Amino acid sequence: MPLLGYANWPNFETAIHRAMTTAEVSESASEDHFIEVSKVLTIGSRASRRVRDYMITRYACYLIATNGNPRKQEIAFAQSYFALSTRKNELIEH
Repeated sequence: MPLLGYANWPNFETAIHRAMTTAEVSESASEDHFIEVSKVLTIGSRASRRVRDYMITRYACYLIATNGNPRKQEIAFAQSYFALSTRKNELIEH
């Protein structure tokens, strides 16, 4: 989340859900790329609560970056990185 410039979980989760939709519509099994896990956060006076989190694949990271807010420098960098990597692989394959 912070690596892609998000400080707020609900905003980041919106990008995750858009990415999951992209995976499902393109007939990739989103559950193979977005593995829902939970973690325990400590909040004030030793209280804790369980929160949702995700373990993601490189493909999922790509989809999150392409579905993220391009005004965020980190998202723009990630989008550029994935576009250049794709082009590089295309050139290598030919």
